[in-house]
Amino acid sequence: RRREAAAAEEEVEETPQEKKLRLAKQYLEELRQLGEKQGTVLGYSRAWGRVLGSPAHILLFLQVRPPDPASIRVLRGHQLPVTCLVISPDDKFIFSASKDGSLIKCKWEVDSGKRLCVVPGGKKGTEERHMGHASHVLCMAISSDGKYLATGDRNKLIMIWDAATCKRLHIFTGHRDAVSGLSFRKGTHQLYSASHDRCVKVWDVAENAYVETLFGHQDVITGLDSLSRECCVTAGGRDGTVRLWKIPEESQLVFSGHQGSIDCIQLINEEHMVSGADDGSLALWGLTKKKPLALARQAHGEQEAQGLQQPYWISAVAALRSSDLLATGSHSGSVKLWKCGEGFRKLEHLLDIPLVGFVNSLKFSAAGDFLVAGIGQEHRLGRWWRMKEAKNSICIIPLKQKTTVSSPESPGSS
Repeated sequence: RRREAAAAEEEVEETPQEKKLRLAKQYLEELRQLGEKQGTVLGYSRAWGRVLGSPAHILLFLQVRPPDPASIRVLRGHQLPVTCLVISPDDKFIFSASKDGSLIKCKWEVDSGKRLCVVPGGKKGTEERHMGHASHVLCMAISSDGKYLATGDRNKLIMIWDAATCKRLHIFTGHRDAVSGLSFRKGTHQLYSASHDRCVKVWDVAENAYVETLFGHQDVITGLDSLSRECCVTAGGRDGTVRLWKIPEESQLVFSGHQGSIDCIQLINEEHMVSGADDGSLALWGLTKKKPLALARQAHGEQEAQGLQQPYWISAVAALRSSDLLATGSHSGSVKLWKCGEGFRKLEHLLDIPLVGFVNSLKFSAAGDFLVAGIGQEHRLGRWWRMKEAKNSICIIPLKQKTTVSSPESPGSS
């Protein structure tokens, strides 16, 4: 009874629709386990589509092979550490930014590796006269239609760009400290921003308008993400919490489980998210549970620092949307790939991809056929260590996938 009471306390109230979704997922997980026992793999795409509608929550069970180091493409151009990057929705372009004052933002073509656009920065206070930022860019986001790009900097500014032409369209002001997280709500031009001033702001980019501010974190916010719902998730640094913000209700749900500063976060789908911290832990969360569903401690191992064994910080996380595939970065010498196992209740390490330097940003392509890493000689938020042997660069890592085997179905079946 005590266990049941404790479990009930950790449950977050869910709507009838959310309960229906959870039960449907539970039923499909039981079907999957039954299928595995029988030596078959169910056709998840169709199963999820029937139960949940489209877009479906698809468990891909991707089988990725270690890429040949020679197949990893390195794009050079930033003189200082790359801090953030995004991939265009059609997977054709990469946008990147760095601590460099002269090459603040670059646009790259994925196929050719050519640098198509460079936006130079200026001196602090000259942002209105110059095109670019005048301080370190810490975060960026691109709208799901590929129209708008948003960038945030240490000087409290958010800049909105035309992604096709790299022309600056607007500057949002209002944060009182560094802007550390940005995300467009999928299917809209609503932008969420997070800052070291401990608050989240909502903007309407199409109207160049401020909407509202949300408060709650007790320390600097280090990361933010969102999907289709009118909500976002944030990592709260040393306040030790991850938060889900429900925008219409102006309410928040608080999650705790890490011991150190939570430095990065990303949603996997509308029901699950992943976060990383400087205590080396990687946490997998369900949005109806206040504690992690799975926790990998010292996910990147340990290093010797000042005569002590310290875990490698998790500096970046990425999820291939609506799948079971995750990636984590640190300065441990490799990017690690993970699988969310047992119905998102287990983290299974798949393989390591050697990369030297601080992995400050990770993004999967929408199709899942490549992973992009932003590498720097320093961490994106500070200069605690410097790795001289690292190259400030963007690395494009190909991911070879084996096709999932579907159960045979009669022709014309839906």
